[in-house]
Amino acid sequence: MDKRPIGVFDSGLGGLSAVKAIIKYLPNEDIIYFGDTGRVPYGSRSEKTIELYAKEDISFLEKFNCKLIMAACGTVSSVAKNAMASVKEPFVEVVTPASKAAVKATRNNKVGVMGTAATINSGSYESAIKKLNSGISVSGVSCPMLVSLVENNWIDSDNKIAVEIIKRYLEPLIENGVDTIILGCTHFPHLAPIISKVAGSDVKLIDTGYEAVMEAKTILQKNGLLNDLSHKGEASYYISDKTQNFSEIAHTLLGMDISDRANFVDLNNFKSV
Repeated sequence: MDKRPIGVFDSGLGGLSAVKAIIKYLPNEDIIYFGDTGRVPYGSRSEKTIELYAKEDISFLEKFNCKLIMAACGTVSSVAKNAMASVKEPFVEVVTPASKAAVKATRNNKVGVMGTAATINSGSYESAIKKLNSGISVSGVSCPMLVSLVENNWIDSDNKIAVEIIKRYLEPLIENGVDTIILGCTHFPHLAPIISKVAGSDVKLIDTGYEAVMEAKTILQKNGLLNDLSHKGEASYYISDKTQNFSEIAHTLLGMDISDRANFVDLNNFKSV
C-alpha cells in the first residue's frame, strides 16, 4: 500500500477527463490535479516554451511527493521529451497507451488523429502507431479551436457552433475512410458525443485520458503502489489563474462540485494563495 497521491497535469481543464477516469477506475487513490489555466493553450506554443511549462508543472506536482505523475496533455506528451525524461517518479504520458489502443481497435488499418497544432506537427502518434504496425495509415488534423470550446464550456451536443467546427475538422478524416480516431488532446473527450455523432457510430473513438489511466493502473499494480481498498480517494485541484468559471466548468466536466477544493497557485513560488 502506498498512500501518496497521483499527480496529474494539463494545460487547462482538459485533463479532468483523466481525473474522471481515475475517480471511476482507481477510486481509492488520492489525486493532485494541476491545470495551467493561466497559460492555456499549449498547442500553439513553441517546443521550447512547452518544455519549460512542462518542467514547471512537473516541479509543482513533485512538491506533493506523488507516487506517479501523469501528463494528461497530448501536447506535452508529444513535444516535451526532455521534461518527461527527467521525472524520477513513475510517469505516464498519453501518446503511447492511446496509440496501442488505436492499433488494437482499427479494422481497416486507417487511423485518424485529432490534436493541437504542436501535437500533429510533431508526428508523435503516427510514429508510435507505425512502430506497432507499419501497415497502418495515419491521418492527422490540427483542431486548435476545440480546446477553446471546452475551456468555455461549449460542449453541449446541440451547440451549433461546436457541431459546425467539428464537422470542418473531421471532413478530411472521413474522406480518408478512418474507422478509428484518437482524441489526441485530453480536452477532446469532453466533446466525444458531438465527434461521434458527426463521424458516425462505426468510427471508434480513443479517449487518451482513459487509456493513460489504464496504463497508470497497470504500473501501480505491478509495483505494489495501489492504495488500501478501505481508503476513499480524495482530489485536490490547483490552477495557475483565477478564472471565474473554473469551478462551474469543472462541475460540468466531472459531474460534481469541486469549488471547495479548487486552489489558485503561484508557480513562481509554489505557494497556494
